[in-house]
Amino acid sequence: MPTTDNLKFGGGLSGTALHPAVMIFLIIAILLIFLLPRKYVVIPFLVVIFLAPFGQQLYVGGVHLFVPRILILCGWIRIAWTKMSSQSQIASGGFTAVDKIFLLWAIFRATATYLEFMQYGAFVNQCAFLWDALGGFFLLRFLIRDEEDVLRVVRIFACVVFVLGITMLNEKLRGVNVFGYIGGRLAPVVRDGAIRSQGPFTGPIPAGTFAATLLALLAWLWKSGKSKALGALGLIGATVMVVTSASSTPLLAYLAVILGIAMWPLRGRMRAIRWGIVALLVGLQLVMKAPVWFLINHIDFVAGNSGYHRAMIIDMCVTHFSDWWLIGVKSTADWGWDMWDQANQFVGEAESGGLLTLICFVLLVSRNFSLVGRARKLVEGDRQKEWFLWLFGVTLFAYVVSFFGISFSDQSEYAWFAVIAMITTITAPILATAGVASPSPAMQTVKVQVRSPYAVTAPARTSQKLLRHGLKTRVNG
Repeated sequence: MPTTDNLKFGGGLSGTALHPAVMIFLIIAILLIFLLPRKYVVIPFLVVIFLAPFGQQLYVGGVHLFVPRILILCGWIRIAWTKMSSQSQIASGGFTAVDKIFLLWAIFRATATYLEFMQYGAFVNQCAFLWDALGGFFLLRFLIRDEEDVLRVVRIFACVVFVLGITMLNEKLRGVNVFGYIGGRLAPVVRDGAIRSQGPFTGPIPAGTFAATLLALLAWLWKSGKSKALGALGLIGATVMVVTSASSTPLLAYLAVILGIAMWPLRGRMRAIRWGIVALLVGLQLVMKAPVWFLINHIDFVAGNSGYHRAMIIDMCVTHFSDWWLIGVKSTADWGWDMWDQANQFVGEAESGGLLTLICFVLLVSRNFSLVGRARKLVEGDRQKEWFLWLFGVTLFAYVVSFFGISFSDQSEYAWFAVIAMITTITAPILATAGVASPSPAMQTVKVQVRSPYAVTAPARTSQKLLRHGLKTRVNG
């Protein structure tokens, strides 16, 4: 049976739980947020979020002010100050389609959950959700404005996963979680006799998944040569985190990254491959005795794997469509044994906010894939940029795979927000060049000057290609 910790609101501590060491780090981070130049603010923000044990909080007037929420509040005060002192845009590229979808997703989900309960506690809880989601995502959009910022964020993640890799290896070997000394869980999780390290996260699955979904970006950091040593350390740390978490979902996400990187030579045939996968799934659905999602039940990498439970979650969600399609459902405990545990992000969206919320979440994922794919095609021929964008696509793929085995419940969601923010940042300037007006069809030739005082004759399509790459061109009729 579910406990109060499994309810949508009403659970948790009714008092402050902030370890002195965490408080010191938090105060230092707050000071740095206000004192550092804008481009460096993301460093203390991400470091404290991912290295402070989840659940550390101040309890004020019935509101749980978790460490990330305090940092988000301080970050937005910094944004307000910046906006008053300059006329610069809050986010690079302006208010994009991804931003709009994210905003709608958060609003639909919060509104639906409140309507399910119509209680003051639900109102407070969903205000906190919007604080986390909208506050966290748009703060990262403000902090990550160009490729230099993207590089900085990936470097931060490399440092974080290396540190966490060491601590989780210690947890695996010695049976002690060092984050337990500063407010986390001291004794490790044990299943079927195997220790499953979790570090500062709420469990081993979020810890391992956080590392696995960053693997492609860490590979880019190493391969690009921008921070080769740091990238290598990050790859080692991420791998250690995945292995010591001893969970199938992180291992699947890890394998998804390897598969995605291996598909690089076939990048020009992805449309055919995607439709081939769809046809394969449809064919399996027609010949299998059970629905196609029960393939999850046959994936077993570690002892104690719960593939059957994850397949049943999807099956019950489909079966009980009428329960949740409008505004979600209060509880899924009556769907079957252990069905309160929504270890699936897509099902979690359906259960929390109904069909509109689920559609927005799927659109959010789809739109980001579209941005990466379109941008990669526009820089085709520039292998370095293509590779960079391809690895962000691989990162998205790893997230989609992990969503079938986990739903966000801790600081892991901020890594997801950071990835979306980075994708918008790196694709916006590339896609903007594609929006430059095309020459008139009646024009036979154009003169293009590129790093040369001499004009050369070229077909109009050459000028288009150069414009798409962001090169300086001069077009004369």
